[in-house]
Amino acid sequence: MKVDGGPGTKAPLEAIGPASAAAERDGYDGVFVPETIHDPFVVLTLATQATAQVEVGTKVAVAFARSPMALAYTANDLQQLSAGRLVLGVGTQVRAHIVRRFAMPWSRPAARMREYVLAMRAIWDAWNNATSLDFRGEFYTHTLMNPLFCPPPNPYGPPAVMMAGVGPRMIEAAGEVADRFACHSFTSPAYLTEVIRPSLAAGAAKVGRNAAELEVAITCYIATGNTKAEIDEAATQMRRQIAFYGSTPAYTSVLDHHGFGGLHEGLLSMSRRGEWEAMGERITDDVLHTYCVVAPPDQVAGEILRRYSKLADRVSFYYLGPASIDWKPIVAELQAG
Repeated sequence: MKVDGGPGTKAPLEAIGPASAAAERDGYDGVFVPETIHDPFVVLTLATQATAQVEVGTKVAVAFARSPMALAYTANDLQQLSAGRLVLGVGTQVRAHIVRRFAMPWSRPAARMREYVLAMRAIWDAWNNATSLDFRGEFYTHTLMNPLFCPPPNPYGPPAVMMAGVGPRMIEAAGEVADRFACHSFTSPAYLTEVIRPSLAAGAAKVGRNAAELEVAITCYIATGNTKAEIDEAATQMRRQIAFYGSTPAYTSVLDHHGFGGLHEGLLSMSRRGEWEAMGERITDDVLHTYCVVAPPDQVAGEILRRYSKLADRVSFYYLGPASIDWKPIVAELQAG
């Protein structure tokens, strides 16, 4: 199993380079950056310049906040800057953020995302193979590429594209057009087995692809610590994180799959009142252990392997606890598998 690291969701810009370099020294296979408080491609540029061999990528950038052409230019530059190490991870976000935060259109997200990736591939093909740009879709049309604006062929080719998703239709779309699939952190082994894997296979079958060639990456919730008190505090933080996603309508299918759907309405009401900390108290031990690895550091890798070794090709850690954890032996044990 490959292991990905990164500078985290709230790292200041001055910490991006050192954190990325440290991840490479510590043996991680990839350095991935989210889109939260910074532009992900500024952060990714810093990570690229601080590393030499590991994969670098977004996990994930909000596709619908940008046009396919704009993102194609950015990814093309980063693919060259990284000497071919880029993995362009894209996701939809939810409707409220696209419409109210980014002021961009929203409709039929799975179909739109499928077309978005195909549009980027058509643009890269025009640049790399001198084909005529003539992409005409339901959501995006790209038919103009003058020589002044046409980059030369990228010596490393186009980047790999990783799509993220939760619902079956989005996952099927990834099976059709993506090189890799990123599971949402709010995922369980059962959901991966019974929803994600079959949906990827169904999408791949539509276009005659082998689903086994599509890498699957999972971000694993982890509550660990060097003492029981530290583990308990880390678990409290994870309960709040699970509650946050459980309150979001777009993720109710993940709760429903385990019979926890009754939690959603109460969590949603509490979120609207701003009761973020109290929401975590609604997350029982059963719910916590369904979505989160709760273990001391020397048992974390074994538990991740037990859950995901036959389901995912790559893993990264989502840890919010107070303890300083030495992740290097965990990374090594996972890689040894």
